[in-house]
Amino acid sequence: MVSAVIFVVLFITGSAFFFINAKKIRRNILLGKEISIKDNKAERIKVMTLVALGQKKMFSRPIPAILHLFLYAAFVITQVELLEIIFDGVSGHHRAFRPALGGFYNLVIGIIEVLSVLAFIGTLAFLSRRNLLKVPRLVKSELNGWPKLDANFILLGELTLISFIFMMNGADEVLYSRGTSHAENLGDGSLGLAISSYLGPLLFGGMSDGALHVIERIGWWGHITMVFAFLNYLPFSKHLHILLAFPNTYFSNLKAKGEFKNLFEVTDVVKPNFDSSYQPVLDPNVPVKFGAKDVTDLNWKQLLDAYSCTECGRCTSSCPQSQTGKKLSPRKIMMDTRDRLEEVGKNIDKNKGTFVDDGKSLLGDYITAEEIWACNTCNACVQECPVNIDPLAIIMDLRQQLVLEQSAAPTELNGMFGNIENNGAPWQFSPADRANWINEC
Repeated sequence: MVSAVIFVVLFITGSAFFFINAKKIRRNILLGKEISIKDNKAERIKVMTLVALGQKKMFSRPIPAILHLFLYAAFVITQVELLEIIFDGVSGHHRAFRPALGGFYNLVIGIIEVLSVLAFIGTLAFLSRRNLLKVPRLVKSELNGWPKLDANFILLGELTLISFIFMMNGADEVLYSRGTSHAENLGDGSLGLAISSYLGPLLFGGMSDGALHVIERIGWWGHITMVFAFLNYLPFSKHLHILLAFPNTYFSNLKAKGEFKNLFEVTDVVKPNFDSSYQPVLDPNVPVKFGAKDVTDLNWKQLLDAYSCTECGRCTSSCPQSQTGKKLSPRKIMMDTRDRLEEVGKNIDKNKGTFVDDGKSLLGDYITAEEIWACNTCNACVQECPVNIDPLAIIMDLRQQLVLEQSAAPTELNGMFGNIENNGAPWQFSPADRANWINEC
């Protein structure tokens, strides 16, 4: 009874803290400008299924994709066992589902154990890639400090969680073979778990029943405690993509890459010059704000992108400008956007629901003009992202702010703008001379 009460308190407290922090993240995302994404529902479900659930884009790089698949599959399938642990914790039973499921129970737990071993191998490989092999995209400057600690912390936590699973199952396997397990009505003989039936006797076979009971309980409580700790760590970690990858891929931009959207605010002013029947919609006396200076000028999908970033660096490693030494990292663009959004959210919390100007902005204090002008809009970052994040959309909005609001375009572009204004084309000659090349044929 005491154990069940402690579990229920842990369950309610852990769940409550998660929902409080999840609600703040939702609030932060909705600080962005409203846009409507309700088209092509069937296509969106297909994209979400292939990209988020099926990990389709991960396999452009097979080795890390397979390693990631080990962790991903283990994470998904282990939730089945977690249901039993929650039921056992509340009811005070142990392995309550096994009597009813029989051999199918052993099959499911066996699959979980095999996947857990593969996840253990994958986790060691990821730790090695970051800290020993130092894969270039995983040691960029934007990962210094907390991002690096975050990645390693989660990987070490994964190893700890898997260790707890095998402590629980291994000790229980030995106890049950001796007839001293506190699980009830499981039948005769061994539990028959795929890995623990061998690993348990090997590691724990020489221990007393009392020691085994302690180890089994440490494994059980350690497992569920790590699950609740991870759940409440997610809102502060890049691993939030485990949850947000699904809505983020569902709301993906389905248009062809390279297709840019005309600004309605500009079209509304220019169109009457070409179509005398067109009636402007906007009030010319109301000033219009172009582009984005801060996170609240971006739309909610762009802010969802920022929270969904996995920090894997595939975008940056594929960016030609980054590879040639330019001061541009699409990953840093997303990380900076998320960091600024978190700062704005904390400002709102501190000031009882109202944002108080802190003298900072995304453009200038987090992302510099040099970074965004380095981009050549090739869409390589968009193509490579495993969860369909679009760093280019943010870069373009920041550029519009510089050009249309601050008149701070590079000198090279100002010459082109002048030619377009005066000659109707980027080139520095009269429109009347455009066909002169025919005379040279």
